[in-house]
Amino acid sequence: MADTVPDTAATHVLGIDSGGSGVRVGVARADAYRGSAAQNPLTGAPPPMSSTPLGWSSATPAVVGARGIDAEDLLARVLPAARELLREAGARRLGAVCVGAAGMATLGDDLRARLPDALADALGVRRLALAADAVTAYAGALGQRPGAVVAAGTGLIALGAVPEGVAEGLDAASDPDDGSSRTGGAPGTGGASRTGGVPGTSGAPGTGGASAADGAAPGGNTRWAATGWRRADGWGHLLGDCGGGAWIGRAGLEAAMRAYDGRDGGSKPLLARLEAVFGPATGLPGKLYPRPDRPAVLASFAPEVGRCAAEDPVAEAILRTAARHVAEAAEAVCPRLESSEVALTGGLFRMGAPLLTPVRQELAARLPGVRVTEAAGDPLDGALCVAAALAADELRLPRDPTLLSVV
Repeated sequence: MADTVPDTAATHVLGIDSGGSGVRVGVARADAYRGSAAQNPLTGAPPPMSSTPLGWSSATPAVVGARGIDAEDLLARVLPAARELLREAGARRLGAVCVGAAGMATLGDDLRARLPDALADALGVRRLALAADAVTAYAGALGQRPGAVVAAGTGLIALGAVPEGVAEGLDAASDPDDGSSRTGGAPGTGGASRTGGVPGTSGAPGTGGASAADGAAPGGNTRWAATGWRRADGWGHLLGDCGGGAWIGRAGLEAAMRAYDGRDGGSKPLLARLEAVFGPATGLPGKLYPRPDRPAVLASFAPEVGRCAAEDPVAEAILRTAARHVAEAAEAVCPRLESSEVALTGGLFRMGAPLLTPVRQELAARLPGVRVTEAAGDPLDGALCVAAALAADELRLPRDPTLLSVV
């Protein structure tokens, strides 16, 4: 796809967010997400909107077929919405598009093959970014600043980044024996993935603990002397997503069933909530196991754990363990720079103090001096932020074949 649209001609940008809960499309003025976000990776976060983006949404997720995410299905849904939004916005020239999709890394082949030409033909756009939803969550939360974002809903993933131009001048060089991976070291390169345990410790089952040789101590910066991405967890509810909604819900339901059996570690308050939500405890396996959306069903019980935590030590302990997993993931990916921040995003954190208080305590202990901040925006904001930076030739987030590619 030729990169021929001059910055001065761009009036608007388009963002598309495709996830497990549906598809969203947004149109914003090309300058609305620029400012410091596009121009200064050290300080740039999505600035306050000079105008409210126009949006469209559908609660139906994109179709996944034999070739992964079905590009034809996605295009059939988003193109009519995009055309209407662009018309409403009075857009004269579309500067860039960013498509952020859950599963882009492993299920995005059809999107990568078909979207560039299809969007060029339909909308006349010549700049396109294809991003994993974790990247658009990062951009929505921190813009182009260095740091880490933990996105937690049904699952949990942490992503850290050192944008281009930030790493220059670091005194430490990368540890040649560093077994930990960036998912993209220098722009355009790949790397082995990392499971995201705590450096120097063995993690609890399912956390993927790392060895002492895996990286520097929390105060060091030897892991982050080059631009790149680093990922921790996001491996799904069977292999990871530790501390996410499904993890918390499953732990709460296990404690309820232990109370039903009379085993140690049981929680009568959680058993009462189980029966209020699902009916008799003995009927839960028959309701849960046949469901194709088991992770979502498990996650639906996480708020009940939060409601019981103030009075129930078992529920409180579950959330404290979840908080430790959140902080472990953030620690594994956060660059050791004075300007680094950690942002928390996703529906799970709407649980509030029962989870956020121990999360902040764990982060303060593991990442002293790193500021914990609220996410500035959501993944659709992130897609628009990436598109605006791309339209202005100011995209500083690292390129990566599976996480963020520009075509």
